[in-house]
Amino acid sequence: MPWVRSWTLLKAFALFILTALALLGDGSQTDFSADVCVYGGTSAGIAAALAAAREGSSVILIEPTTHLGGMSASGIGLADRGKESTIGGIAREFYEGAGAMYGKEIAWRIEPDVAAGVFRRMLAAEPNIKIALGSRLVSAQVSSRRIENLLLANGCRVSAEVFVDASYEGDLMAAAGVSYFVGRESRDAYGESLAGVRTRTPKHQFVDFVDPYVVKGLSSSGLLPGIMPEPMGRPGDGDGSVQAYTYRLCVTKAANRVPIEKPDDYDPANYELVARHVASLRSAGKKVRMRDLVQLDALPNGKFDLNNRGPISTDLIGGSSDYPNATAVQRQVIAKRHENYIRGLFTYLCTEPRLPESLRREAKAFGLARDEFTETNNWPPQLYVREARRMVGAYVVTQRDLEQSASTSTSIGMASYMIDSHNCRRVVVNRRVVNEGDLQIQTAGPFAIPYEAITPKSSECRNLLVPVCLSASHVAFSSIRMEPVFMVLGQSAGVAAAMAARGNHDVQELGVRTLQDKLRSQGQILDKPAKIDRR
Repeated sequence: MPWVRSWTLLKAFALFILTALALLGDGSQTDFSADVCVYGGTSAGIAAALAAAREGSSVILIEPTTHLGGMSASGIGLADRGKESTIGGIAREFYEGAGAMYGKEIAWRIEPDVAAGVFRRMLAAEPNIKIALGSRLVSAQVSSRRIENLLLANGCRVSAEVFVDASYEGDLMAAAGVSYFVGRESRDAYGESLAGVRTRTPKHQFVDFVDPYVVKGLSSSGLLPGIMPEPMGRPGDGDGSVQAYTYRLCVTKAANRVPIEKPDDYDPANYELVARHVASLRSAGKKVRMRDLVQLDALPNGKFDLNNRGPISTDLIGGSSDYPNATAVQRQVIAKRHENYIRGLFTYLCTEPRLPESLRREAKAFGLARDEFTETNNWPPQLYVREARRMVGAYVVTQRDLEQSASTSTSIGMASYMIDSHNCRRVVVNRRVVNEGDLQIQTAGPFAIPYEAITPKSSECRNLLVPVCLSASHVAFSSIRMEPVFMVLGQSAGVAAAMAARGNHDVQELGVRTLQDKLRSQGQILDKPAKIDRR
């Protein structure tokens, strides 16, 4: 019953707040010390903190915002789970915990407030975890290839034996001087046939001719907003492009919806491509619906997880490439740009007279869920950073690993989702609009991620683990980058961090067999299941 679920969440939230206050004290303490420091309160960060604490380590979990749970609690209501049989350990514990809230064995479709409540309850049950919210990293002090401590924006210093960078951006990794890459490698870099510029991307593409110019047919009139002036480039060339970001809205058509407000900088001219795309669909005889322009995945209680769909949708194509290396202020500007773009898109769909009246009426029926993200006016608190920095570590996972579909001797978890990169650029080819960068290709099957992929080179840093911005090519990361896999890798990193801290080992020298034994005992899936589910 809804009131039972609400009361249970309220009690969990109260327990979480009381625990956090007890752990952090009255704020007079300026420095913290723990066995393990986890930077980034993402789903991976929570899994890492829980795993390390359950191994007996003292843990401090640092989140630069006030939001815990990352994208799993910020709009990704439908889990991109791939093969369910590859998801075990703390990740499965989370999804089973969500299922319990709905009276089910397990739930893969979860409302954001339910996901946040499950995370809070799991954290509150571990007294060895201190939580520091609103604590952004400023710098890392490194000596003899080991991180000594972190300086936070509030003036606190945090020291630990082992650190875990579980942020989506890889900020701690970068501050520690660890090698990383932003963008797309060329085909030659790792011998990947899918790497680099993609000149043939049939998915999420303009199928029919759409004119790119402000005045149709007149190149001198300039390009429409959202189209980049750069050339397509040669197939397989590497570049600095990053797949598109978005916000994953939680919307509803029920009575508790609130309007998606028009942004202050709204200009209908910025959405001319939408009108031309809709016109091209109608000229082909198609009745255009909301589901032709956005992905709407049903969640419990009449809500929907809203995602990108088609050639022009909620993804701000070309708007993410500057984000990975940007400052905190610059990232706020980029995030606001994404928010305004999506708000403007909905305003356009609801009001533009050139669009079919039936489409405008359907768009008006949707609104933000009033009981979600109440602290941020029902807007998701987390920008969906699909990809940022990627470590260049002791081992780089590449397309070859995905094609082999096998376990490795140092496996710390499995991934199984298809290779899924959203478009990176929108350019002009032969006087027509073309999206570029989309990858939607099935892997050969579940594949193992080796321990070496979350460890930096020993010549760079010896007490850091990186489960999110791990060492992988753009192609491989496009499959790995799913929330269940991040939780799997977070748990493995947390156990490894506790082992390294307890034994005073460099993370590169850890006994991986012992780590694997511990992970298997905790329900982690490290080998390709004998029976693969059909999902």
